[in-house]
Amino acid sequence: MAKLYFYYSSMNAGKSTALLQSSYNYRERGMNTLVLAPQLDDRFGKGKVTSRIGIETDAKTFVPDDDLLALVEARNKHSQLHCVLIDEAQFLTKEQVFQLGEVTDKMNIPVLAYGLRTDFQGEPFEGSKYLLAWSDNLKELKAICDCGSKATMVVRFDEGGNAITEGSQIEIGGNDRYVSMCRKHFKEKFFG
Repeated sequence: MAKLYFYYSSMNAGKSTALLQSSYNYRERGMNTLVLAPQLDDRFGKGKVTSRIGIETDAKTFVPDDDLLALVEARNKHSQLHCVLIDEAQFLTKEQVFQLGEVTDKMNIPVLAYGLRTDFQGEPFEGSKYLLAWSDNLKELKAICDCGSKATMVVRFDEGGNAITEGSQIEIGGNDRYVSMCRKHFKEKFFG
Protein backbone atom coordinates (compact mmCIF):
# COMPACT_ATOMS: atom_id res chain seq x y z
CA MET A 1 0.00 0.00 0.00
CA ALA A 2 1.43 3.36 -1.06
CA LYS A 3 1.79 6.17 1.46
CA LEU A 4 1.89 9.95 1.53
CA TYR A 5 5.12 11.11 3.19
CA PHE A 6 5.94 14.61 4.40
CA TYR A 7 9.59 15.45 4.97
CA TYR A 8 9.69 18.81 6.72
CA SER A 9 12.23 21.15 8.28
CA SER A 10 13.44 24.71 8.36
CA MET A 11 15.67 25.91 5.53
CA ASN A 12 19.07 24.39 4.82
CA ALA A 13 18.31 20.90 6.10
CA GLY A 14 18.82 19.15 2.76
CA LYS A 15 15.19 18.66 1.67
CA SER A 16 15.94 19.09 -2.04
CA THR A 17 19.03 16.91 -1.73
CA ALA A 18 16.94 14.14 -0.12
CA LEU A 19 14.29 14.48 -2.85
CA LEU A 20 16.92 14.22 -5.58
CA GLN A 21 18.50 11.18 -3.92
CA SER A 22 15.10 9.45 -3.59
CA SER A 23 14.27 10.09 -7.24
CA TYR A 24 17.71 8.83 -8.26
CA ASN A 25 17.24 5.65 -6.21
CA TYR A 26 13.97 4.86 -8.02
CA ARG A 27 15.42 5.63 -11.45
CA GLU A 28 18.53 3.57 -10.77
CA ARG A 29 16.21 0.57 -10.39
CA GLY A 30 14.53 1.31 -13.74
CA MET A 31 11.46 2.92 -12.16
CA ASN A 32 9.83 6.16 -13.29
CA THR A 33 9.38 9.16 -11.03
CA LEU A 34 7.53 12.42 -11.48
CA VAL A 35 9.18 15.39 -9.80
CA LEU A 36 6.89 18.38 -9.20
CA ALA A 37 7.91 21.91 -8.20
CA PRO A 38 5.87 25.09 -7.73
CA GLN A 39 6.09 27.41 -10.71
CA LEU A 40 6.59 30.44 -8.45
CA ASP A 41 9.97 29.16 -7.21
CA ASP A 42 12.20 30.10 -10.11
CA ARG A 43 15.43 30.78 -8.16
CA PHE A 44 17.30 28.19 -10.26
CA GLY A 45 15.12 28.41 -13.37
CA LYS A 46 11.59 27.20 -13.99
CA GLY A 47 11.12 23.47 -13.96
CA LYS A 48 14.22 22.67 -11.92
CA VAL A 49 14.84 21.21 -8.49
CA THR A 50 18.31 22.23 -7.42
CA SER A 51 20.19 21.38 -4.26
CA ARG A 52 22.67 23.71 -2.59
CA ILE A 53 25.30 20.98 -3.05
CA GLY A 54 25.06 21.38 -6.82
CA ILE A 55 22.83 18.55 -8.07
CA GLU A 56 19.59 19.10 -9.95
CA THR A 57 16.86 17.51 -12.02
CA ASP A 58 14.07 18.66 -14.28
CA ALA A 59 10.63 19.02 -12.74
CA LYS A 60 7.08 19.53 -13.92
CA THR A 61 5.85 22.83 -12.50
CA PHE A 62 2.46 23.36 -10.92
CA VAL A 63 0.32 26.33 -9.92
CA PRO A 64 -2.33 26.50 -7.16
CA ASP A 65 -5.19 25.80 -9.62
CA ASP A 66 -3.64 22.59 -11.01
CA ASP A 67 -5.35 19.28 -10.26
CA LEU A 68 -2.40 17.14 -9.24
CA LEU A 69 -4.41 13.90 -9.32
CA ALA A 70 -5.36 14.56 -12.96
CA LEU A 71 -1.76 15.51 -13.76
CA VAL A 72 -0.41 12.28 -12.24
CA GLU A 73 -3.11 10.18 -13.95
CA ALA A 74 -2.22 11.67 -17.35
CA ARG A 75 1.50 11.14 -16.84
CA ASN A 76 0.91 7.58 -15.57
CA LYS A 77 -1.03 6.69 -18.76
CA HIS A 78 1.94 7.82 -20.83
CA SER A 79 4.54 6.03 -18.70
CA GLN A 80 3.87 4.03 -15.53
CA LEU A 81 4.91 5.99 -12.46
CA HIS A 82 6.47 4.42 -9.39
CA CYS A 83 6.80 7.55 -7.22
CA VAL A 84 5.75 11.21 -7.17
CA LEU A 85 8.06 13.70 -5.45
CA ILE A 86 7.17 17.31 -4.60
CA ASP A 87 9.69 20.03 -3.83
CA GLU A 88 8.68 23.13 -1.84
CA ALA A 89 5.49 21.33 -0.76
CA GLN A 90 4.56 24.16 1.61
CA PHE A 91 3.16 25.92 -1.49
CA LEU A 92 0.53 23.23 -2.12
CA THR A 93 -3.11 24.09 -1.52
CA LYS A 94 -5.42 22.13 0.76
CA GLU A 95 -7.08 20.67 -2.35
CA GLN A 96 -3.74 19.61 -3.82
CA VAL A 97 -2.74 17.82 -0.61
CA PHE A 98 -6.09 15.98 -0.78
CA GLN A 99 -5.37 15.10 -4.43
CA LEU A 100 -1.96 13.70 -3.49
CA GLY A 101 -3.68 11.52 -0.91
CA GLU A 102 -5.87 10.23 -3.75
CA VAL A 103 -2.72 9.42 -5.75
CA THR A 104 -1.61 7.11 -2.94
CA ASP A 105 -5.05 5.72 -2.06
CA LYS A 106 -6.54 5.21 -5.54
CA MET A 107 -3.46 4.81 -7.74
CA ASN A 108 -1.21 3.09 -5.19
CA ILE A 109 1.71 5.39 -6.03
CA PRO A 110 3.86 6.67 -3.15
CA VAL A 111 4.09 10.45 -2.79
CA LEU A 112 7.09 12.06 -1.12
CA ALA A 113 6.54 15.74 -0.29
CA TYR A 114 9.37 17.96 0.97
CA GLY A 115 8.80 21.40 2.46
CA LEU A 116 9.00 23.97 5.20
CA ARG A 117 6.79 23.55 8.25
CA THR A 118 6.43 27.26 9.06
CA ASP A 119 7.01 30.67 7.51
CA PHE A 120 9.19 33.55 8.75
CA GLN A 121 6.51 34.52 11.29
CA GLY A 122 6.26 31.03 12.77
CA GLU A 123 2.92 30.40 11.04
CA PRO A 124 2.16 27.20 9.12
CA PHE A 125 1.93 27.27 5.35
CA GLU A 126 -1.35 25.91 3.94
CA GLY A 127 0.33 22.96 2.24
CA SER A 128 2.39 22.10 5.30
CA LYS A 129 -0.61 22.31 7.63
CA TYR A 130 -2.54 19.72 5.63
CA LEU A 131 0.47 17.53 4.97
CA LEU A 132 1.10 17.43 8.73
CA ALA A 133 -2.56 16.52 9.28
CA TRP A 134 -3.12 14.02 6.45
CA SER A 135 0.22 12.33 5.70
CA ASP A 136 0.74 8.69 6.55
CA ASN A 137 4.32 9.28 7.55
CA LEU A 138 6.01 12.42 8.90
CA LYS A 139 9.78 12.79 8.87
CA GLU A 140 11.67 15.76 10.25
CA LEU A 141 14.95 16.65 8.57
CA LYS A 142 17.34 18.45 10.89
CA ALA A 143 18.92 21.86 10.34
CA ILE A 144 21.28 23.54 12.78
CA CYS A 145 21.09 27.02 14.34
CA ASP A 146 24.29 29.07 14.72
CA CYS A 147 24.25 28.14 18.42
CA GLY A 148 24.41 24.42 17.58
CA SER A 149 20.80 23.62 18.58
CA LYS A 150 18.26 22.15 16.20
CA ALA A 151 16.85 24.88 13.94
CA THR A 152 13.05 24.70 13.71
CA MET A 153 12.23 28.24 12.61
CA VAL A 154 13.13 30.58 9.74
CA VAL A 155 13.86 34.31 10.01
CA ARG A 156 13.55 36.64 6.99
CA PHE A 157 16.03 39.52 6.81
CA ASP A 158 16.05 42.75 4.82
CA GLU A 159 19.03 44.02 2.82
CA GLY A 160 20.41 45.68 5.98
CA GLY A 161 20.41 42.47 8.00
CA ASN A 162 17.35 43.38 10.08
CA ALA A 163 14.74 40.73 10.92
CA ILE A 164 11.45 41.29 9.10
CA THR A 165 8.37 40.67 11.25
CA GLU A 166 5.55 41.40 8.80
CA GLY A 167 4.79 41.11 5.12
CA SER A 168 3.69 38.59 2.57
CA GLN A 169 3.94 34.96 3.68
CA ILE A 170 5.47 33.98 0.36
CA GLU A 171 8.63 35.68 -0.81
CA ILE A 172 11.03 33.48 -2.71
CA GLY A 173 14.61 33.64 -1.52
CA GLY A 174 17.52 31.65 -0.23
CA ASN A 175 20.42 32.17 2.12
CA ASP A 176 20.51 35.83 1.11
CA ARG A 177 17.10 36.46 2.77
CA TYR A 178 16.44 33.62 5.22
CA VAL A 179 18.30 32.04 8.14
CA SER A 180 17.25 28.93 10.05
CA MET A 181 17.29 29.28 13.83
CA CYS A 182 16.27 27.48 16.98
CA ARG A 183 13.07 28.69 18.64
CA LYS A 184 14.99 30.67 21.29
CA HIS A 185 16.95 32.70 18.75
CA PHE A 186 13.91 33.06 16.47
CA LYS A 187 12.00 34.66 19.37
CA GLU A 188 14.93 36.98 20.12
CA LYS A 189 15.09 38.15 16.48
CA PHE A 190 11.34 38.21 15.84
CA PHE A 191 10.07 39.66 19.12
CA GLY A 192 13.19 41.59 20.09
